[in-house]
Amino acid sequence: MKAISFNLSAKTAMFKKPDVNSYLYVTYNNIHKPALLGLLGAIVGLAGYNQLSAKNRRVDEFNKGKKKAEKQERDEGFPEFYEKLKDLKVSITPLAPHGYFSKKVQVFNNSVGYASKEMGGNLIVREQWLEKPKWQIMILDDGSDAYIKLKEYLLAGKCVFIPYLGKNDHPATVDEVQEIELSKELCLDEGNYMDSLFIRKSEINGYEREGELPFIFQEVSPMRLQEEFHFYEYETLCFTNCELEEMPDVCYSFRQKNYAFF
Repeated sequence: MKAISFNLSAKTAMFKKPDVNSYLYVTYNNIHKPALLGLLGAIVGLAGYNQLSAKNRRVDEFNKGKKKAEKQERDEGFPEFYEKLKDLKVSITPLAPHGYFSKKVQVFNNSVGYASKEMGGNLIVREQWLEKPKWQIMILDDGSDAYIKLKEYLLAGKCVFIPYLGKNDHPATVDEVQEIELSKELCLDEGNYMDSLFIRKSEINGYEREGELPFIFQEVSPMRLQEEFHFYEYETLCFTNCELEEMPDVCYSFRQKNYAFF
């Protein structure tokens, strides 16, 4: 099975958790699949949320004053990048000790005038940023037009829009791009070990790899978009050096390491 592999990194990153919107905005530790698909969509020039919202606004304007029977359908749907890339299988491996990135709170002012109803119109923003995040990303070759175009752009080092990690404050670096050959035969000489993030389906009761201290990093992370309102749908992602009772549904090996795809 062929795949495209590359490293994704930046000085900082911020993948905002939508359930926190008061004093401090906090971030997920790892890039999640919808955010990764958005970055890949930017590379090949696919439309995102802004274009979808603009389309719906135009439909609403068109429908003003019309009778119900004459109104044009308001087509919400998915953003173009998600519609075309959501079926790709990806693997995400944090390149950090134990899968954990350092985080730091940044404080800055939003003084555009309409940002806050306080005197002066100044809003103090506090955001938690990842520091020097880096991941190895793999994308399975499913033979689709979307994959073929992504492979072309990644190998050529070109993009339509500048890719960034969560916000345009965090421009991303994509390097070490290569097409690789994965093996269906997993490396299980030492046991059921996984070297990437994987969706946790069962208990982790095994021993750690020989000569290593045991660790388990776990995070509830966005995995899909709900179609009508674009809410996140979540899975528990795990990164560990402990042996698994059950290996993930879709996994391959490369250079004596096992990678899960979702």
